[in-house]
Amino acid sequence: MEVQLLLLMVFSAILSIQALKQGECEVCIKVLDKFRNTLPEDILKDHKKIEREFKDFCKGVINKENRFCYYLGGLEESATGILGEMSKPMSWSLPSEKICEKLKKKDSQICELRYDVQIDLKTVDLKKLKVRDLKKILNDWGEECAGCIEKSEFLKRIEELKPKHTEL
Repeated sequence: MEVQLLLLMVFSAILSIQALKQGECEVCIKVLDKFRNTLPEDILKDHKKIEREFKDFCKGVINKENRFCYYLGGLEESATGILGEMSKPMSWSLPSEKICEKLKKKDSQICELRYDVQIDLKTVDLKKLKVRDLKKILNDWGEECAGCIEKSEFLKRIEELKPKHTEL
């Protein structure tokens, strides 16, 4: 009896180690959920169709989601491909969290992707931000600051574009 109890405790400890922690694989889970919601029911049953649709889906994503597609092999420039590790479990209706657990075992980089913390432009003091963060704001808006070198130039450009990109 004691041996069985000990084995049960060891087995449950192993399972808890493999399970995702809170906030882990956030990009993977969000992308898979978003992708799954774009698919009709008939495509969700066929893993080959899921793979083709995923490659089309990846053409329209940017930043961390684009990097996730790269890791899976959803982009033409991807060096490797593990799309089958995503498409087959999805065709079996496995939840995104479980798919991401499996993907993490194949490539740990997949779960290391994190979304950048969004800067609230209504409350933040732009002058206290680093130039890197100012560049990120412009990049997120799809804007550039041609010829900007000094922090003051980036601040000026953001202030010029703020009315266009925010609801203040």
